[in-house]
Amino acid sequence: MTPTRVEHGGPDGGPPITHDFSSNVNPLGPPPEMAAAVQAADRARYPDPHYRQLRERLAGWHGVAALRVLPTAGTSEAIRRLTLAAQLEGIRSVWAPQPGYGDYRAAADALRLSVHDYADGNALLQGLNAAREPALVWLCEPCNPTGQSLPAAFWSALAGTVSQRPLTLAIDRAYEPLRLDGADPVPPTVADQAWQCFSPNKAFGLPGVRAGYLLAPADAADAADAADAADAAEALTACVESLAPSWVLSAEGVALLDALPAPSTQRWLAQSRLTLAQWVQTQRESLQTLGWHQSTSSVPFWLARPTQQGDDLPHQLTRLRAQGVKLRDATSFGLPGWVRVSAQPPLAQQALIDAWRRVAQEST
Repeated sequence: MTPTRVEHGGPDGGPPITHDFSSNVNPLGPPPEMAAAVQAADRARYPDPHYRQLRERLAGWHGVAALRVLPTAGTSEAIRRLTLAAQLEGIRSVWAPQPGYGDYRAAADALRLSVHDYADGNALLQGLNAAREPALVWLCEPCNPTGQSLPAAFWSALAGTVSQRPLTLAIDRAYEPLRLDGADPVPPTVADQAWQCFSPNKAFGLPGVRAGYLLAPADAADAADAADAADAAEALTACVESLAPSWVLSAEGVALLDALPAPSTQRWLAQSRLTLAQWVQTQRESLQTLGWHQSTSSVPFWLARPTQQGDDLPHQLTRLRAQGVKLRDATSFGLPGWVRVSAQPPLAQQALIDAWRRVAQEST
């Protein structure tokens, strides 16, 4: 079997990137206190392999039972582990958004599971209502790469579908902390029925610290309290936990997550969103002057279609990369001719505009 190759933004094995618009990481991070905590992490000792204090701290912040908090080495590791656990519990079908994060499909392909792509909420609901087999259903809210949200009506309809079908919901929450527009549309009743993946390292500018956590569905904790070994949610939770390697989090990962609920950390995040909103506005205006078509988004990244001039887009992006500026080619998302761009500081924005004009001139 040929492994599924997943493309990502950020470093690509080439020279250092001077202005990186290809990654969704918050360019303002990290917050000083979180950075200090990560730097001061005790690397001379193992962390608690059960992460009891950390799980209790995060559980208290979310207002849930500590049993529901399962540390992960970021969302990508969580996707692989949850998909494997679902397969071991008898699930053979996976639903994934397209365009969407490639790791959902890659994890399913590695286990030879059947993958069903869906383009929007209506397509997903129609597919789920037509299917009868148990399935793992991935949702990303807000979505990567579009930055868009599914409407409230979808979530209400999904709640009804889940109550009538053998479905395991998994919601990727990586970019909810970076939401600039509107409110989280996921109703608490749906969130409580789902596995939720959190990876705050992106929102806080520390992607090199691989740290995150899963929140198991509420009924998994209820079943555990009742010692109901037959409950499917409890069985899946136990499987996900048992598949974790020993010390899935490093000392630095523990420090990052431990700093997450701190009021100073959350104040920094709120302030960073205000700055990012300003950068989004100026960057969109600059790209508009180039004639780029830009999609709407509720987060500081979005899809854009550059004006085609001469060379095709991949060649133009290669020339741009040679000037130290990187955009995320959206071809791997099924969107040839489009790029995903993240909001960057004004100096980087000007560098992108200048570099693109040079590339466009060379292509004519």
